[in-house]
Amino acid sequence: MKKFFEEFKAFAMRGNVLDLAVGVIIGTAFSAITTSLINDILMPLIGIIVGEATFANLTLEIGDAVIHYGAFIQAVFNFIIMAFAVFCIVKLFNAMHKKKEAPAAPPAPPAPSKEEVLLTEIRDLLAEKK
Repeated sequence: MKKFFEEFKAFAMRGNVLDLAVGVIIGTAFSAITTSLINDILMPLIGIIVGEATFANLTLEIGDAVIHYGAFIQAVFNFIIMAFAVFCIVKLFNAMHKKKEAPAAPPAPPAPSKEEVLLTEIRDLLAEKK
C-alpha cells in the first residue's frame, strides 16, 4: 500500500499534472468572466434589439411539445464568444512568445586559412598583370 501512495505522489507531482490542474482552475475562472460578459453586458444590448434579455426564453409550441430553440441559440452564442476570447488569448500568447525567441545573429564566417589568404594574393597579382 505504501508503494501505491508513493507512485501516486510521483504521478501527482509531475509537471504535466500540475500544469493541467492550473489550466483547469484558470479555465474555470475564465469561463466565469466570459459568462458574465455575455449575460451582463452583451445580452442586455442584444435584448434591446431582439426584445428579450436572453435567447433562452424563445420557444416554439407544436401541439403539446415545447421546443426551446432559444436555449440552443444561447448555447451557440456563448460558445462563439468563448471560442473568440480563447482565440484572442492564444494569439496574444503566441505573439509574446515569438518576441522572446528573437532569432540569434548568424555566426561570423570563419577566418580564412593561410592557404586561402595566399591563393587570394596570387589571384589578385594575376589580375593586376592582365
